[in-house]
Amino acid sequence: MEIAKLLTPQSVIAKLRATSKKQALQELARRSAEISGQSERAIFSTLMKRERLGTTGVGNGIAIPHGKLATLDRLYGLFARLEHPVDFDAIDDRPVDLIFLLLAPESAGADHLKALARVSRLLRDKAACEKLRGTDDSEALYALLVDTTASWAA
Repeated sequence: MEIAKLLTPQSVIAKLRATSKKQALQELARRSAEISGQSERAIFSTLMKRERLGTTGVGNGIAIPHGKLATLDRLYGLFARLEHPVDFDAIDDRPVDLIFLLLAPESAGADHLKALARVSRLLRDKAACEKLRGTDDSEALYALLVDTTASWAA
């Protein structure tokens, strides 16, 4: 699953303002509703339900919130670089400043897992994360996200 199939330039946010995990997820739900045509409330509810199972703050300032919605027709991604890091209950207790949201149809199965693995691989790359943290321009972020993954194996 290529990152370019998950993201569009419009689904990359360079300076997301949030002061808490909940506020970040609310804002991401609002933005992803615009992109996916889904209900903001349904997206937020799905994300919060997933967070109650365990944090999606994977460490090193990164979170990968994700969920499935029955009404989606394909996978959607949304990337945000937070203006200021927020506490995300991450596994390493570090605040989060890079968030990659992933929404999948209920029927996605292996595609959902492949997309999560791809996003995780990208964000485990320290050099890639340094570049992402080094720009606050959404077009540059999009180019980095797409280009960084273009040569990687699926």
